[in-house]
Amino acid sequence: MTRLDDLPLRDDLRGMTPYGAPQAPLPVALNVNENTHPVPDEVADEILTEIGAALREVNRYPDREFSALREAFAGYLGHGLVRDQIWAANGSNEVLQHVLQAFGGPGRRALGFSPTYSMYPLLTRATGATWVSGARGERYELSATDAAAQVRETDPDIVFLCAPNNPTGTPLDLSVIEAVYEASRGMVVVDEAYVEFAPHSAPSALTLLPGRERLLVSRTMSKAFAFAGARVGYLAADPAVIDALRLVRLPYHLSALTQAAALAALRHAPTMLRMVDDIVAQRDRISATLTELGYDPFESWTNFVMFGGVADPRATWESLYAQGVLIRDVGIPHSLRVSAGTDSETTAFLEALASVDSAS
Repeated sequence: MTRLDDLPLRDDLRGMTPYGAPQAPLPVALNVNENTHPVPDEVADEILTEIGAALREVNRYPDREFSALREAFAGYLGHGLVRDQIWAANGSNEVLQHVLQAFGGPGRRALGFSPTYSMYPLLTRATGATWVSGARGERYELSATDAAAQVRETDPDIVFLCAPNNPTGTPLDLSVIEAVYEASRGMVVVDEAYVEFAPHSAPSALTLLPGRERLLVSRTMSKAFAFAGARVGYLAADPAVIDALRLVRLPYHLSALTQAAALAALRHAPTMLRMVDDIVAQRDRISATLTELGYDPFESWTNFVMFGGVADPRATWESLYAQGVLIRDVGIPHSLRVSAGTDSETTAFLEALASVDSAS
């Protein structure tokens, strides 16, 4: 049987491992930060209607510029944004891949502050660039002074700032973004995949876009919009950045069905986002109960909680798995991560964890 090593694979791809979280048909799956609340029925009905209409013309290519969808994203984001400042693709991962293809590549470097989203280094290396891993503080925080100093020291072509951070949930102050931008000569990507779960009073990096042509703010519909299976990500940036991304995208990369589904969902944004407050309540409930159980939950502005104080993460993960609860071991010593689920899912996780004697 042919092995991967037998193929003429690119040298820089040898030894890499594809992204993948464990998948298992367990009753309670809280391991990949999905929105566990389904799309509301009234919205689902309209999405199906719009997809049905698009299907009748699926013999034709879709709008290559997905103009209506970009207009809708601009309207949703606000902040005076217009269509020419919006890009979208099949999930935020493809959006970030486009950024790396346009501004990264062989001979260039991308910097992120670890631990952070595991796809950043994978996408960086897969597009031929070099990944540079920066450092965070003791509680995974990032200060403006320290972050800027690391940027000046490494001189990257692209900086990734996950705000709030995955897998730790850590908030990111706008002052860090401003300092990193001033210290950088390259592109600065602020990944706001979980921003809808932050306090309503917390400002978005979108407020920093005017006058900063190298700043990009990426979002996703996977989390707050409960659209993980639809694969829709997007970003806002200077129109010149959008022109650069056109150079590397595949023709007609967003299908007519994807565009129809996303447009219908955005028309019902308030309804789609109504579940966010409930998820935040479950997240805070998890944090409070973890503390009572003797664990150390980290501050989170996302739809998940990472918690330390786990004596044996693997053993705890396996014990929960045996009880039908799937969470995530992200490889951080003495820590595990759990997504905020529905009330019943959260209860199942907390009861299962309480039965495990694993707090250090």
